[in-house]
Amino acid sequence: MELTRLSDQLATAPQVRRENLREIAASGFVGVINNRPDAEAPDQPSSLELEVEAKRVGLAYWHVPVVPGAMTDKEVHAFAAALDEANGPVLAFCRTGNRSTALWKALQAVS
Repeated sequence: MELTRLSDQLATAPQVRRENLREIAASGFVGVINNRPDAEAPDQPSSLELEVEAKRVGLAYWHVPVVPGAMTDKEVHAFAAALDEANGPVLAFCRTGNRSTALWKALQAVS
């Protein structure tokens, strides 16, 4: 799985699948943040499917969906809250990793 490390607490990735979650947990992440709205693509797993599997393998899970090109302050604050709640490193993902990275950059701009 291709990861981009943005800080000690955060890495981003393209779409995560259920079968990736065990590897993510084994890599030392404590949680995942899903930044994709449900049903954005026909082959995309639902947030509920990912949440169930994440919890089964011991990961915290947050769903902070961002519509491409339409990020809001509410989403930036929800992303910040997830990072604050996490007790360790988190992996955020979307289709390509770009929205997750944009959320982090927006958070850095207001911090």
